[in-house]
Amino acid sequence: MQGKRVLITGATSGIGKISAQELARMGADVTIVGRNEAKTRGLLSQLIAESGNDNNDMLLADLSSIEETRRVADEFNQKHQRLDVLLNNAGAYFSTFYRSVDGYELTFALNHLSYYLLGNLLLDIMQATASDQGEARVINVSSSAHQRAGANGLHWSDMQEASQYGGFAAYGTSKLANILFTYELARRVEDTNVTVNAVHPGMVNTSFGDNATGFMRHIFKVLKPVFGRSPQKGAETLIYLASSPEVAGLSGKYWADKKHKRSNEISYSRDEQTALWQFSAEATGVG
Repeated sequence: MQGKRVLITGATSGIGKISAQELARMGADVTIVGRNEAKTRGLLSQLIAESGNDNNDMLLADLSSIEETRRVADEFNQKHQRLDVLLNNAGAYFSTFYRSVDGYELTFALNHLSYYLLGNLLLDIMQATASDQGEARVINVSSSAHQRAGANGLHWSDMQEASQYGGFAAYGTSKLANILFTYELARRVEDTNVTVNAVHPGMVNTSFGDNATGFMRHIFKVLKPVFGRSPQKGAETLIYLASSPEVAGLSGKYWADKKHKRSNEISYSRDEQTALWQFSAEATGVG
């Protein structure tokens, strides 16, 4: 990883933070993206101190905002000449229906639209890197929760309606969207040396779900300490996909525990993949 440029969203806690730390230790130049300035600056200082590498840097943004996500891509493109690994990791679970600043259901806006935007807006620099360096990798953090979206896929007419909202359903929908996007983007860049993969990190005992309310907050607090793996274990496959020569050239796959698995059947529907791409392009004005 020496000298490779890696961009990680949701980097200030959990598996994103562990990934940033480990890839920096491997010699990568890591750009971390966070929303909280104090936490992001604190992690950057730590990365520089531990790696001795002043090329690590940071960007600040709320990635549920289309405008701020576009700004992150613009700032990165202006500052850097290469991008070897894009690790889309930012995400959250919300018990209550919220709209993003752009009017979209917040889980979908943060967990999917930011992936879609960064994957598209940084694609040129990744393709240039792949041409010069032999490869570039996009890694989208999904979840086995995509199985909750069921056999009928994304419910387009219901996704933005508060009356239809359920926290787990919305989260599962966003995680299915991550996989559909992964497969569609992988197909679109199959003639390049850019690979695109999705990963299920497992249930991880982090701050994920701490913003849940009511009964679900209690469920998260009970389940995570008992069944959750450590952030170090949860980050293993992310780090593996970002750095291992074993996965060079492998694309359009869904991974868990360093092995590619089969995602749910609807995720392989080209009609569903194309429909999501078209929806996302209209929502963001990109693509």
